[in-house]
Amino acid sequence: MAVPSSQRPPTFADPAVLMRIRNLELRARTVVEGFRRGLHRSPYHGFSSEFIEYRAYVPGDDPRYLDWKLFARTDRACIRKFEEETNVRCHLLLDVSDSMGYGSAGHSKLEYARTLAASLAVFLEEQGDAVGLLTFTGEVENYLPARRRHRSRHELFAALERPRSGRLTSLDAPLDHFLRTQRGRSLVIFISDLLAPLETLRAKLSALAAAGHDVSLFQILDRAEIDFPFTESALFEDVESGLRRHVDPASTRARYLERFARHQAQVRALCAGSGIIHHLFATDAPLEKALLEHLNDRSRRSRGTRRSRQLG
Repeated sequence: MAVPSSQRPPTFADPAVLMRIRNLELRARTVVEGFRRGLHRSPYHGFSSEFIEYRAYVPGDDPRYLDWKLFARTDRACIRKFEEETNVRCHLLLDVSDSMGYGSAGHSKLEYARTLAASLAVFLEEQGDAVGLLTFTGEVENYLPARRRHRSRHELFAALERPRSGRLTSLDAPLDHFLRTQRGRSLVIFISDLLAPLETLRAKLSALAAAGHDVSLFQILDRAEIDFPFTESALFEDVESGLRRHVDPASTRARYLERFARHQAQVRALCAGSGIIHHLFATDAPLEKALLEHLNDRSRRSRGTRRSRQLG
């Protein structure tokens, strides 16, 4: 969930200010640099700046793998990453449908999500990971296989900024495509508002987990979609179907919030049942926080891998 403005570390950028940077790659690099600075000055301390070689010690790690020399120099308890924690193939699956075009704070969910995907791509490549991209609406729009070549970064940013050709959201299309084309274990980061029917999504996500992929789902919503702060009657339009309806917020708000809470409960249950890590971000949340959550996800999974190996 979003971090209130009063609790944000001072080095984390306000998304409304960040979105004024027109160049997507520069915007992404600003997020990554702010994230690295913020780790050392914020309550989210503990991750080493040498993350490409080390990660923070957490309860449950085998203390035999602590790097005591690094601890003596920096006063940070870190362990060396195991081989399976490095050189990961990462795939970013980004929803670019019309519902992502909504925004009440000067920027849309899509611009926020694009910036998140771009920031993750920059950060992952700096860690030596291969990064791929799949954008989708009602069908797959663009697909770039995961590569480590520097040229692929320019192709990835070009794909992120490419105009969309579809309106409707299909959560099945990208997952079907991914399951057909990918072999071997990889990291999958799914970015969407999830404002689409969820009936068939459980089977697809379960199939991803069964195939050995580690899946994190970043659900991006506008603050107005979460809180429904409207007070005056107005004409509301579904941007994907074109359906319009006059709405009186006073008589609608309670029902909307109830249905929204039910939908979110279904999302959480779906992810929990499929072994998927779910994150909800409002578009006023600092993007650096999403990078932190990504590191937390990787850390939790690596602990689980080592425990399984020790038990085996």
